[in-house]
Amino acid sequence: MVRKYPKWFLASFAFLLGGGCLASFWVGGDPRSGWISFAVLGGAGLATLAFGRSELIRGFRGDGRDEYWWSLDRDASLVAGMFLIGLVIAMSMWEWAHGRDGTPYSQLGALAGVV
Repeated sequence: MVRKYPKWFLASFAFLLGGGCLASFWVGGDPRSGWISFAVLGGAGLATLAFGRSELIRGFRGDGRDEYWWSLDRDASLVAGMFLIGLVIAMSMWEWAHGRDGTPYSQLGALAGVV
């Protein structure tokens, strides 16, 4: 089953993430970086609404997806997953080479193997 989201979902999600970044930076004592993060994420969200007729934006939003976008998404997920698993293995080996137990990278590798 393919789940359809409204056109404004990605924009509202970007604003929500921006608000989370703003709150996190504010609590950490750096509200300027929080406002910058909020502006960047909010701008990206507004761009998905303003340029909604573009095939690229419709593919990102999900309302213009076809076989091309599904295969692109699948291939990108495969490459990103393999790259990250390779990094986790390399970081575990680095820790082991320096006489440490590999924490937390060995746990991340075990979790990646389960999933």
